[in-house]
Amino acid sequence: MKLNPYLSFDGRCREAFEFYQKAFGGRISFIQTIGESPMAASMPPETHGRVMHVTLDIGDQVLQGADAPGEFTTPAGFSVALHFDAAADGQRVFDVLAQNGMVQMPFQETFWAKGFGMVTDQFGTPWILNAGQATT
Repeated sequence: MKLNPYLSFDGRCREAFEFYQKAFGGRISFIQTIGESPMAASMPPETHGRVMHVTLDIGDQVLQGADAPGEFTTPAGFSVALHFDAAADGQRVFDVLAQNGMVQMPFQETFWAKGFGMVTDQFGTPWILNAGQATT
């Protein structure tokens, strides 16, 4: 079994995944809009630009998403956790995710990690970044 996050957006999925591709490295290996799908003819023209599915490959990890097919609701009750070996790598990604986002906890050393931070990015996705174990 493999577990990976699947994120929902309200019309900004393509923009978000292009941002994540830059933030995390990786490569968008698949993206399809509603208008490019077999169901295009049965969908209103204003939905054709919405992303039906996208996959971002980051090393051996996968992040996937889409624009919500129905009524979009703001994410709540979860965070996507990212783990780094080096605090500098965690800090770099945190700084990118924080651009036009909302920082809940600045990236900093804690008693359990060389770097830890919490941020909700400009697309409304909540992230937790953890880097290295602190030495006691």
